[in-house]
Amino acid sequence: MPKILLVEDNEMNRDMLSRRLERKGYAVVCAADGAAGLELASVETPDLILMDMSLPVIDGWEASRRLKADERTRGIPVIALTAHAMDSDRERAHAAGCDDFDTKPVELTRLLGKIDRLLAR
Repeated sequence: MPKILLVEDNEMNRDMLSRRLERKGYAVVCAADGAAGLELASVETPDLILMDMSLPVIDGWEASRRLKADERTRGIPVIALTAHAMDSDRERAHAAGCDDFDTKPVELTRLLGKIDRLLAR
């Protein structure tokens, strides 16, 4: 069962998305801020990370950069999640090391396609 780390500060979003992913057969671990996400990424070694970009403590942009700079976590695919749908946000996510980008509110079918594609690599 693939393990996904969901880094999301909004409790309602975190609860809803983690339950939906678990129903689709994923094991889900959650973090509520970027610092906790970095720690869990090292400890849990997830197969994929869903990273909210607007996080407390360490934002998702910086957390993604740190994940990709660390040899222990650089190979873990990261999907940026943000309410901002501008092309500049997509470019910024890729520049931070994210492997893909998705907008909020999350459309589960679209997100699952991105997850499946990255896990198949």
